[in-house]
Amino acid sequence: MHIPAYAHATIRAALPTVPTSRQVGALDCCLCGEPFGADRGAVPLGPTPTSGLFGCPACLTRLVRQARRARDARLIQDAERARTEAAVWEARREQYLAGISSVREAAEAVTRLADEGTVEPLRIAWLLVSLESAYAWAPENVPEPPESVGSEDTTLRDEAFRLDLGMISARAAVANRLSYHLINQATPEEPELCAELECPDDCSGRHETESIDCGPDAIFEDLSAHGVEIERGQDTGAHVTVTTSQEPERALRSEDLIAVLSQCGIDADDTECLVSAAAVGLVAVAWRDGPLEEIREADGGPSDGEVLAQGVDLYRRARAALLAARDDGPEALLAFQAVASDLDLPWAGGSSFTLRNSGGPLKEFVENLDNRVWYTSKVMREQGWRVGVLHRAASAALIDPAHFGMPGWPDVVASAVARLAELDRSDAPPALADLQAVESALLKAPDRLGVAALDWLVGHALLDR
Repeated sequence: MHIPAYAHATIRAALPTVPTSRQVGALDCCLCGEPFGADRGAVPLGPTPTSGLFGCPACLTRLVRQARRARDARLIQDAERARTEAAVWEARREQYLAGISSVREAAEAVTRLADEGTVEPLRIAWLLVSLESAYAWAPENVPEPPESVGSEDTTLRDEAFRLDLGMISARAAVANRLSYHLINQATPEEPELCAELECPDDCSGRHETESIDCGPDAIFEDLSAHGVEIERGQDTGAHVTVTTSQEPERALRSEDLIAVLSQCGIDADDTECLVSAAAVGLVAVAWRDGPLEEIREADGGPSDGEVLAQGVDLYRRARAALLAARDDGPEALLAFQAVASDLDLPWAGGSSFTLRNSGGPLKEFVENLDNRVWYTSKVMREQGWRVGVLHRAASAALIDPAHFGMPGWPDVVASAVARLAELDRSDAPPALADLQAVESALLKAPDRLGVAALDWLVGHALLDR
């Protein structure tokens, strides 16, 4: 007779504690005590087939049936308990996930508000404090899955990780906002720059910035001033520097730069002319040349007229920043950098174009601009304001000696107006109707002609240099 394994415990529990000699001698059933005979065979229960205790088939069948019923009932109970535990676990799990998900969404909202700058700094600080409180409460009572469910579910860990990332972003955004708020609050008012920067009438004279690049070494020097010395690894030259092959890493010789300018007809002793050329050079190397070329080729890129108009506007800002840097230091260049790298600023000349919507390599564009401005600041800081201006003026003299702001521009305008007078202007924008007004605008502020007029002039090759 086969006895299933699930019945062993039930049969073992039914065995007598002290069997009789007849039961041990295989004469009587050890379960019911009835003698074995022709109608009641002996089934050995061990430990060997010929020794130990013996039971009759009727008793063993009854016990196997009893064990089966107990097993089935236990399985049903286990299944019901597992379902109950799973339901409770799912409810607690969903409640916990909803809690940390709401905190993560709050962190993302704080990050967005800090980046947008639409909420006053003090309120942003309080938002971070309340967010930190919510974050501190979020990990409380983390539910543990019961054994019946298992521990393969990684959702809790994944969501907690996403929450941590959201908190890191929120803290960084708020710290950045508050840091620049403190810096800007400490910045003195400079109403004399309002005209150059074309500020609105209600400008307080304090010109704030949202981005400052101090270079790779300033933090170590600043910490050293507070008694904190950090040993830096040796420069192996294997990394990419913030300068490019077009920016010399050796010290610049003012004599060489002056010679270049003289060769191009620029008087290095004429400060107005020198700064004007330096502004052209700064706009050219930092903004116009480089990644902007790829942005222009993109489907949403700017037209030639838009580039010209925005370049003229940035020239004025660069010139004002360079003049301010003479007295206030290289940090004054950040005013130009902030406008030139603004991805959401509509361009000059009445254009609606913004870099954000261009579809071009914006990250590379901003990095190139930051690096070029940083290098100019570095030259001014290490070798003086004049050398920095000479360097950028020499760049303009070599790259674009006949651009707006350069000595060769009036000749370009004279040629353009003369050729314009000979053209059929029936399809030209109204801004090009008065030739004297066109000539005056081209000489003083080409962007005021508007993008449509500049596109027409460029399209007819009138401003080719």
